[in-house]
This record gives sequence, structure tokens and C-alpha cells, in this order.
Amino acid sequence: MPNQDNSKNAQDAAKEKQLDAFIRDHGKTADWVGIRHVREVTSSHDIRDEKPDGHSTFVDEGAMIEVMVNGHIGYAATSDLSTPGLRRALDKALLTTRELSSHRATQLSAEVRPRSVGRYLSPRSRTLDTLSVHEINDTLLECSRKMKASEQVVSRFSSARTVETQINYATSSGTQLNQDFSMVFISNMATAQAGTESQIRSHTSTSHQIGAEAFERDQLISNSERIGRESLELLTAENCPSATMDLLPLTDQMDLQIHESIGHPLELDRILGDERNYAGWSFVKPADFGHLQYGSKLMNITFDPKVEGQLASYAFDDGGNPATREYLIKEGRLLRGLGGLESQRRLGVSGVANFRASSWNRAPIDRMANINLEPGTESLESMIAKVERGIMMATNRSWSIDDYRNKFQFGCEYGRLIENGRLTRVVKNPNYRGTTVAFWNNLAAVGSANLLAVHGTPYCGKGEPNQAIRVGHATPPCLFRAVEVFGGPA
Repeated sequence: MPNQDNSKNAQDAAKEKQLDAFIRDHGKTADWVGIRHVREVTSSHDIRDEKPDGHSTFVDEGAMIEVMVNGHIGYAATSDLSTPGLRRALDKALLTTRELSSHRATQLSAEVRPRSVGRYLSPRSRTLDTLSVHEINDTLLECSRKMKASEQVVSRFSSARTVETQINYATSSGTQLNQDFSMVFISNMATAQAGTESQIRSHTSTSHQIGAEAFERDQLISNSERIGRESLELLTAENCPSATMDLLPLTDQMDLQIHESIGHPLELDRILGDERNYAGWSFVKPADFGHLQYGSKLMNITFDPKVEGQLASYAFDDGGNPATREYLIKEGRLLRGLGGLESQRRLGVSGVANFRASSWNRAPIDRMANINLEPGTESLESMIAKVERGIMMATNRSWSIDDYRNKFQFGCEYGRLIENGRLTRVVKNPNYRGTTVAFWNNLAAVGSANLLAVHGTPYCGKGEPNQAIRVGHATPPCLFRAVEVFGGPA
């Protein structure tokens, strides 16, 4: 490990030196110049039914040149990291930015690219390069074996993906940033079948910034055994009833609920209309900030890029803006949006440091990061005890939400009815629907800090051309009153 760290430090130092030299030689060719270098190594490993199903390693590296001319910002990217290659990208960025500056959406200044100096390193006790393919495969094979609770569990799929990303950023205004990310994604899925009936139960064991310690087996094996058993339970379960009742989503379903009905509608570029052709608009209006009662007083939502190990933790966004914890919604009241300095300037509302790009060949846009629901005071038992008729749901299976992020419908893998304050029968095909503000104003209880779970996804899509980026959500389970619940096909 020391040798690997020393080698990486030497590589980082060499890259920083090259970027600094480029900025020194070319930084005066525009009102402002920035260069963002990204190198990412992704390794994927899949096991299906206790047999290797695919293994690959992919290296992606390049640089984005960013320039400001006449109050307008433009870009050009290149995978040619030689000095002539970078110069050609700079010339292209200068040409297109000059030509388009007369059509700029707003007059910008260097204030939207603040001078910042700093570093960030993902927490890890063991670096990913110390993992052997054998060690990863052996862990996944054991997970696959443990999911086979009976011969009716006809298919098992275990997968792991490791990602190492280094970002170096230098600008003519003196910014010098280095951010080093280590991420692991492990998931397991069991499919049970009896006759024409089949049911899937899955679990994402980790989706965090972490090192090789993510492959420690005890928790992975325990979750694999559980989802195997639960896939069998669903085969014989009754269909979810259709009625208006209380809903208790567990943390992995709360993850998507936060993502779709809070994260996306608060993105300022959606409110501006920039995303309407692809990912849609938002029901939120500029005048709503500071006024809209988005949810009940139990609802407290933070943008928190400092949570250790959460997938979208970082020190600076891709515009160089220092990232700090901020309330987006406090006691149900909407306070600020998810938008970087450019969108804040254009819309005239407060935002956060979430101006992010998915890679070296994409320009930064307003993206979710760590959007978290702050814990309350309730135990799981106390929330169940508050329910006369309701349902607990886990693990999203399907989702649909309109272009304004208002009307939604979610389906889950696993449900258990709550009757007279007690968990009772398992039900299959549980679904629920609602509208965003009404749903969150029906928030009646929030789980305590010891129930908080950190989730995340590497696949949040947005932008033209498309950008799939990593986001994180930390949340406890919650109780919502009077939700429309319904079952799938009998």
C-alpha cells in the first residue's frame, strides 16, 4: 500500500505540474481559462448462478478546457493530453465561445469560477488495488450460493464494480484542486419461481466511497441469505390490497422517494427550463423559495457533501466552488435549490456547490449530490405501533413520475401489512402513488438516527448529451398517512 500511495502521489504531482504549466502559458488567451483532467478506472465482476458471467476493466482519461470570453463560457474536450492536443482543444473552445457569446443566456464573470485550493480523498482503510480478482469472485460466489434457499430460487446474480477517479483542476485565477475518489458497488438479486409465478428480491449491499474493506463478508452473506428467503416468501404471498392507508417505506425505498420527488424538482436548471427537452421541468417556481411548505414540520432535507463514505461526498464542485452543508428544506419550508453559481446568478435564488460533470468530456451542470433526510426521534417499533391499517414497503422495483416531478407512482419488491400496530402478512406487488407536496405534508413520523442508512446510485441520468452521475441519499424509514396503495396483477 505505501508503494501504491507513493506512485499515485508522484502521478498526481506530475499531472498538476503539466496543468499548471499549460495555464501559465495559455491562461491569458481569454478572460478566464480552466482545465479539468479526469482519469477513471472501472472494474466490473459478475457471477450468475455460481458461475463467472463477466469481468472487465476500463480506463477513461481526458481533459476539458473551459474558457470565458465576453461574459460567456464555452468548452472543448480532448483525450489527447499532449501539449499540442490541449492547445487544439483550447483553440476550439476559444473559437466557438467567441461565436456564441452574442447569444449568451446571461452575462457571467469570473465570480462563478471562484479561486480555490485544496484536496479531497475518499475514506478507505485498504486501497482497491490490493484486491485480487480471486478475492472478489470468491466473495460473489459465496453470496450467490447463500441466496439459493431452495431449488425454487432458480436464478442468482451477484455483481461488484470498483471505481477509482482522480480529478485535477487548474485555472487562470489560481485554482488548484485535486480530488481522489474510491467507490464500490455490490449488489445481489434472487429470482424464485413456482409454475408461472416468479418473484425477485434484491439488495444493494454497498454503494459508497470506500476501499477494499467493502468486501468483508459477514454482512454481505447475511443479506444474501435474507433475500433468498424473502424471494420464496413472495411466491406464496397474497397480492397487495388496494386502499388508502398508512405507508412505512424502509430506507432503500425512501432513497428513491427523496431522489425523484425532492432532488430532481429542486435542480435550478430544471426550474430555468434547461432540461425540459430531456429530463423535464419542475413544479417548483422561483417565488416558492422561502415560502412553499413542501412538507410537514418533521421534514428536514440537507445538501451534505461532507458525510464520510457517502457516494457524492466531495470538497469542491467542478466549478471550484467549496462544498458546504446547507438546508434545502427546514421544518417543511423550502429554503434553497440545487444549483451552482451560474444558475444562482441566472435565477436569483440561493443554491449550493453542485455544479458537476460525469466525466472529462462533459460540461458541468446542476446535479444532485448527497441529498439527505435528517433523522427524527422514532423507533421502527413506535412507528409501526402508530398504524391501525397500513403497509411497510422495501426496495424499489418500478417508478414513474411526470415531467414536472409532481405526480408519481412507485412499485416495490416486498411488502408487509401493518394491522392494529403489528406487522402481519407478507404481500407481493406493492405499489403506491401520490403528488409530491401532498405526500410530504402527510409525513407523520421520522425514524431516529440509529435507523439512518446511507444509500446511493451511480446511474442518475440527465443532460444532453447524457450524463450518468453518482448521487447519495441518507435517510431513516418514515411514516406517511393516507397514501393510495394498490397491488399489481393477481
